[in-house]
Amino acid sequence: MNILLVGSGGREHAMACRIAESERCSALFVAPGNAGTARVKKCCNVDVDPLDFEALRAVVHRHDIDMLVVGPEAPLVAGVTDFFAANSDLRNVMVVGPGRAGAQLEGSKDFAKQFMQRHGIPTAAYRSFAAGEAAEGVAFLGSLQAPYVLKADGLAAGKGVLIVDSLDEARHELRAMLEGKFGQASAKVVVEQYLDGVELSVFVLTDGKHYKILPTAKDYKRIGEGDTGLNTGGMGSVSPVHFADRRFMQKVEERIVAPTVRGLSRDGIPYKGFIFVGLMAVADRATGELDPYVIEYNVRMGDPETECVFPRITSDVVDLFERVWRGNLQQTELTVDPRAAACVMMVSGGYPGHYAKGKPIQGVEQVTDCQVFHAGTSLADDGRLVTSGGRVLCVTALADSMPMAMLKSYQELAKISWEDCYFRRDIGQDLLKMLV
Repeated sequence: MNILLVGSGGREHAMACRIAESERCSALFVAPGNAGTARVKKCCNVDVDPLDFEALRAVVHRHDIDMLVVGPEAPLVAGVTDFFAANSDLRNVMVVGPGRAGAQLEGSKDFAKQFMQRHGIPTAAYRSFAAGEAAEGVAFLGSLQAPYVLKADGLAAGKGVLIVDSLDEARHELRAMLEGKFGQASAKVVVEQYLDGVELSVFVLTDGKHYKILPTAKDYKRIGEGDTGLNTGGMGSVSPVHFADRRFMQKVEERIVAPTVRGLSRDGIPYKGFIFVGLMAVADRATGELDPYVIEYNVRMGDPETECVFPRITSDVVDLFERVWRGNLQQTELTVDPRAAACVMMVSGGYPGHYAKGKPIQGVEQVTDCQVFHAGTSLADDGRLVTSGGRVLCVTALADSMPMAMLKSYQELAKISWEDCYFRRDIGQDLLKMLV
């Protein structure tokens, strides 16, 4: 079948590589893609804005597309799945991604919190405040203990979550957010209790009734080593997460995954696609056992976690996607490579602030023992590979142990360079320390 994959980042490059390996895939088109997806077998980039649904419709007709896989959240929140369902000429295209109603799990943090509360899914205590409720929000902050968590209700490109230690700063930031710090995304702000624990990501593929839990992962958002500095779109990830053992994952499934899928069905929300569950593993004060709490939902795969998770999936992903569409996901098995994966993101100097573009990249072709996923790259007029974004390349290694995977990733990464290139040198180190 002919498949259209929407997106342009490292997540989409990793997904494209796995999709193209399927015998079910005749041709793969990526809209708009990047310099990495352009090099994937069976693959061709199409210069289309993911939010231009009429342009996507034209691609579907031009290339006789059978399946649409949506990578990023913005088209889902904007209703691309609903657009395909509402038009008779697109209705038979198999779409992997929820409709606008389901996408509200990510599009509105207040909606997600209400959903969790309604269905008894463990999460932090919270209250939401709109622009005219700043005084109430300031008062609520005073009832909490530091640190303070403030979240823009809407999509803010991964930058709408603040964790601050000072009550005065929290009150200042709340007012700033409600006054437009993150634009319309922070017209409403969720203020919630801080959970002290270790973060991890759990990914679920569901047809709305049945589900498969994909490999666990942990990502690293801060720009600086030791998780310091500004938040980014992700500086690296590892998979699996060692403390997410059978007992812990049983709790995740029983308390979070199953109630989430069941809750969507009970609320009358059709859902065919991925659910990213951002978790905090919190130690029970009495037993010391780790218990999972939901920090957030996303309605797509995470980035850079996808760059670790998808290389570990050995099932035919196109077959999985078709079963999602047809509602019979329970009739197949998910198979996973038992090896560990580690990926390190290479970024432009100055990111996540101001950074230059168009820097020539050297050494990618010298990498032989890792996968290099492109996130912010393009081809210059002379054919040279150049930077075109803040997060540029992600180097992923598979090995029999996490330390070996991490070592391999850093060894191969050293072959790549460009002016003002930067990467964190401590990806995964916190998990290794927990093993000591």
